[in-house]
Amino acid sequence: MGTTDVVLTDTSPYGSRMVTVEYEGASSVAYLRGAGGGIHGAVWLANHGQAPSSVDLDRLGRGQAPVMPRAHTRIPEGTPPFTSAELEVLWFEEGDGAALYRNGDLLAVIPGWADLERGMPGYARDAVGESPFAWSLEEALEGLAPRIAKARSYWEWRHGDGAWRSFQQFAMSHLDTRVGPPGRYWDIGGETLPTVGITERPLDEYTVLSTVGMSCQRMPTVEQYIDRPDAYARVELAVATRHEPAEAAQLFLWLARYPWHSITWLGHGHTARWYGDAAGFPLGRSYAGVLMLDTVPGLPDMSGFAFGGDEVRWLWLIPLTDHELQIAAERGHDSLGLSLPGRIP
Repeated sequence: MGTTDVVLTDTSPYGSRMVTVEYEGASSVAYLRGAGGGIHGAVWLANHGQAPSSVDLDRLGRGQAPVMPRAHTRIPEGTPPFTSAELEVLWFEEGDGAALYRNGDLLAVIPGWADLERGMPGYARDAVGESPFAWSLEEALEGLAPRIAKARSYWEWRHGDGAWRSFQQFAMSHLDTRVGPPGRYWDIGGETLPTVGITERPLDEYTVLSTVGMSCQRMPTVEQYIDRPDAYARVELAVATRHEPAEAAQLFLWLARYPWHSITWLGHGHTARWYGDAAGFPLGRSYAGVLMLDTVPGLPDMSGFAFGGDEVRWLWLIPLTDHELQIAAERGHDSLGLSLPGRIP
């Protein structure tokens, strides 16, 4: 087996994915990896010598990177190897895919839906047609170019001075109008994005807690399940409680950064089972998890907020027992017949 040189490693702003560009003598490949190193997507980038007439199955059998056959490369004579100084990674806003540039020119794209097991590699500039190792970037640019442009625009804004503060004030003002004046505020951000806070809104009979910051970036994978991701890709979470708000706020420590760190999404009707000991569930030991609903009778209507051209949905966290979680998983949440106003713990 040949020696593999890792030319570039770049970790997403959320810390859950990384792109590596690897050189193996005859070719170079870019991989989309999880934080633990597992491969989630890959794309051939270039041959560094004459292209063969067919796929070298023996090479693949030895676990080596593929060399693109002549019929599927724009440069059959090959190109010089890449250097780290000439490569740049642009992450999608969601953090589940990335574009790779060489000296400012788009070289390849590995979207979040790339999946080698399903025969879906990434897109490469020098690829021709479709092969198991890369699909033509030129043929896919009509769909990918707007996504890439939005990603660059987003990160230029996000890394600019005052970006987070302006978003935070925008969201807080919306909640002032829809719920009422704020109480305490907790910052629950970590070393990686997303930056998220919790705002407390005391009302007469209960207190509303809401995240602030989840909707500052789109959730990953929504487009793989929803026809209109612009209406579902941005969310905030909320909970109503009659008990100590600081205890209920622990739900957000659990869920607020989960979509970007686990590359998934949260939506209406989704459930989540508490990860710890039942006695430690923030809304009472009789419950085992939560149901997420975008509308709950009797609770404030949070609608009307938008960011980045997308509607923002607030998902209320409704506590469920272990038995109710099982029913929701088997038959859907509508079968529970919950008295939602009575579910304010």
